[in-house]
Amino acid sequence: MFQDRKDAGERLAGELQRFEDAHPVILALPRGGVPVGYEIARALGAPLDLVLVRKIGMPGQPELALGAVADGGHPETVINEDVVALGHVPPEYVEEESKRQLEEIERRRQRYLGERRRIDVKGRTAIVVDDGV
Repeated sequence: MFQDRKDAGERLAGELQRFEDAHPVILALPRGGVPVGYEIARALGAPLDLVLVRKIGMPGQPELALGAVADGGHPETVINEDVVALGHVPPEYVEEESKRQLEEIERRRQRYLGERRRIDVKGRTAIVVDDGV
């Protein structure tokens, strides 16, 4: 499909040229989405920012997601209540694990961006980029 992430970004940028006049902002998910997003941002003359997301795994089965936490000015937590109920997951676990993952997001944001402020996306076309299929 693509030779590498750079190639993917360059080719996808061609498909996204129609958004060039829509004041886009490119939001990349680390790590793999960043090199793809960089090429798109460069081609569109758009700013690049990060979106940090962490999975909330089941107790004893961390690869099985029961929800996720996403960063931002107002962090969001999404919980699959059906999975929580089926797994008999205590609410305290969900709350504590959500908090722990949000702390990890903030640690990574600091590491990746330091004191750089988030790009304001209000009124802009947001193009979210990852390297998954």
